[in-house]
Amino acid sequence: MKVSVFRKEHFNAAHRLFNPDWEFKKNEAVFGKCNNKYFHGHNYELIVQLTGTPSKETGFVYDLKNLSDLIKEHVLEKFDHKNLNKELDEFKSLIPTAENISIVIYNILRPLIDQELDLKITLYETPRNYVQYPA
Repeated sequence: MKVSVFRKEHFNAAHRLFNPDWEFKKNEAVFGKCNNKYFHGHNYELIVQLTGTPSKETGFVYDLKNLSDLIKEHVLEKFDHKNLNKELDEFKSLIPTAENISIVIYNILRPLIDQELDLKITLYETPRNYVQYPA
């Protein structure tokens, strides 16, 4: 029997949605206010979901304290209060959309968690806009 466990965290970050291969007008048409040359910020809500079979020894799918520590060390310290475009190498050539941020977070955490567990990232950019990876 499989069970999912969840850890919810929060971070603040700034970004600009901009494709350097496009002219200003196209960027403005596609990204609107998110193309602000001075950047803009979000209060992101991050939910990390692990799915697996509870251990017979502990009853845990995964120790949530350990998951919290992993997220804090490898994600929050990297993302919180940062300008994603300017401070994270991952976004030097990748537009920091919520979709791409969730993929980057997944790729950071995946090698750190037992491969037998399914990992899913849910990232809220606003209370009404969120993404999940993998879908």
